[in-house]
Amino acid sequence: MARSALAMAGRGPASSPARRELAQIRRSRPPPHAMMSSPDLAASPSPGTQELARHGRREAALPPGQARSSPPLTPSRAKTGRSLPHARTRPGPWGAMVAWGGWGPEGAGGSPPWLLGREPTPGHGLSCRPWPSLSHKTGGEGGLGKKPSPVEEATLHRVATSLQMYVDELPQMPKFFGYALNTGSPEPEIPPRFTCNNCICLRNVGSNRHSARPTIEVIRGVSTCVTWENHLPQSHVLPWDPTIPNATPKHGGVPTVVYLHGGVHPPKLDGSALAWFTSDFKETGSAWSRSTYTYPNVQQSGNLWYHDHALGLTRVNILAGLIAAYVLRDPAFDVKMNLPVGPEFDRHLMIFDRSFYKDRSLYLNYTGNNPTIHPRWRPEYFGEAILANGKVWPYLQVQRTKYRFRIINVSNARYYSLALTNGLSFTVVGSDSSYLASPVTTQRILLSPAETFDVVVDFCTATATESILTNNAPYPYSTGTQPDQLMGQAMKFIIKPGAPSPPDTSRVPASLAPSQAATIVGASLTRYITLYEYLSSANLPTHLYINVKSFHDPVTETPKSGSIEVWEVINLTGDNHPLHVHLATFQAIKVQHLVDEQGFLNCITSKNDAVACNVTGHATGPTLDIPAHERAWKNISKIEPGYKTTVDVRFNLVEENNAPYPFDVTSAPGYVYHCHILDHEDNEMIRPLKLVK
Repeated sequence: MARSALAMAGRGPASSPARRELAQIRRSRPPPHAMMSSPDLAASPSPGTQELARHGRREAALPPGQARSSPPLTPSRAKTGRSLPHARTRPGPWGAMVAWGGWGPEGAGGSPPWLLGREPTPGHGLSCRPWPSLSHKTGGEGGLGKKPSPVEEATLHRVATSLQMYVDELPQMPKFFGYALNTGSPEPEIPPRFTCNNCICLRNVGSNRHSARPTIEVIRGVSTCVTWENHLPQSHVLPWDPTIPNATPKHGGVPTVVYLHGGVHPPKLDGSALAWFTSDFKETGSAWSRSTYTYPNVQQSGNLWYHDHALGLTRVNILAGLIAAYVLRDPAFDVKMNLPVGPEFDRHLMIFDRSFYKDRSLYLNYTGNNPTIHPRWRPEYFGEAILANGKVWPYLQVQRTKYRFRIINVSNARYYSLALTNGLSFTVVGSDSSYLASPVTTQRILLSPAETFDVVVDFCTATATESILTNNAPYPYSTGTQPDQLMGQAMKFIIKPGAPSPPDTSRVPASLAPSQAATIVGASLTRYITLYEYLSSANLPTHLYINVKSFHDPVTETPKSGSIEVWEVINLTGDNHPLHVHLATFQAIKVQHLVDEQGFLNCITSKNDAVACNVTGHATGPTLDIPAHERAWKNISKIEPGYKTTVDVRFNLVEENNAPYPFDVTSAPGYVYHCHILDHEDNEMIRPLKLVK
């Protein structure tokens, strides 16, 4: 991507058009006290009930290194039938966690910010209702005391189907700026202090401290200093599982650590799973070193997001709402592109699924699928309702003009295959934190968990006055259950008649950010990364490993800083896995089916060596097309089950002609790579990554 003088020097003036655009953006910022409401739990009736999976699992041999004890465990390539949990967790004071990520309610009528459950209000939404407290000190395993009453799958489904769709407008998330226009050009705000107070991240703690889910906007080449504080309560509102490796403080409290997803930064700023801390830093993880992170913002402009990354608790912390967007802008480049801009026409869509109790509090299963092994953990969380920006099935009124949507899938495990009704299509300009070389128009985009697509939609081409954002991705992806009518819709666009005001002067240029093509030529090393899922004697998942190793096993991936590697990722499970490599950018080159997969599985369970098992001879089946709109330098790659995916991995600034990182990336605590299905990541599908000089 082209660099501005500002980005190249890390300081200095932007062009006059760039200054005008920045000024427009900052003038349009919501007031500091802006607050967003909680999920307005609305849905339309739909027949039937959902299951987490409805297909069989075949037996498989045991890979080497099996470390779990009774009952005997086996790896699997197919999925098992998975019933929804049969018990509920009591709501607790951690509703503020939802507000931190943008999914908590406003303090309606002066109500406190730790509200999530909402009672129906005639004709509109749901009103705030506080959660009862929950004591961690007196609770049992997983922070819960007495086991709550069972909740059947049908009950959760009825809660969703009893609510009305398209009642509330899509919220616009508050925005904080990591720069100032003190002299007409961006400069760092020193110190732009962001803290978490009752799970709400903000700057300048004061009367506006309960502003929800702030998007942080920064400028390329201008560093942003963020102080992260933990003001979470003493106990967790959701049932966590103490039998999987997790951050467990000795004196109570909820551990957290913030990871800037897609960020390029030194290891100590990477939000290591072992860098967790509790309230007031009373206890910290082994990798914790600082409360203030100074993000260098050296990479190309694009879309990032920040979320919790605490060891073994990521799935429950993110489910509770520790998620928000982070936008990196390049003013000169943005002016050149002339894409839709401003708060009305340039918007985030953070999409995720959740289930709720009858009292509208957040649901997570209390009982695991293998309770004698893991009392709480289940292989995937699938909610009964789809939310966008914290609202359940919202609507957005749009003009007949072009809009830019930065769509981020922040679900724990659900994939979304999105399309628009009534003649509309997506023009994809970027994916994850990178722009495409040129725009791609498509009728459908598939988002894995943690994946981002940056799209332009031109509503003037609509054939009706409404358009539904639909979803048809099966769950688990890609061989699970098709979504029903309820989960087949995400939100509605209501298209206003008449000409747009102001007139639309934006465009989608024919060329965006030309960059290097992905290739295996010039790679310094080829690595083989094999994904396993283990089963109990009851044929149910127990844990997942990469290369038959756990997170705490010694590091085996040690790429050189500045290098280019080829990763051959072999998926021997029944799931599609979103591979995420911290620091690196990468691009899938080839996806090829494994022939005689069972024979390869039998060999590798014995030798744990893909080369010795002739993976090249097995990877001779049909290949899958990589969609043109996914051919960008990404931080998420979908790994198909039963296939070998060849990935070009860059440990450098690929958009700067493979320039080296401008800081030391070889220091402790290093980085990680993992599956971004959070339930998999938390149960060992994560490995350390240590760069060397």
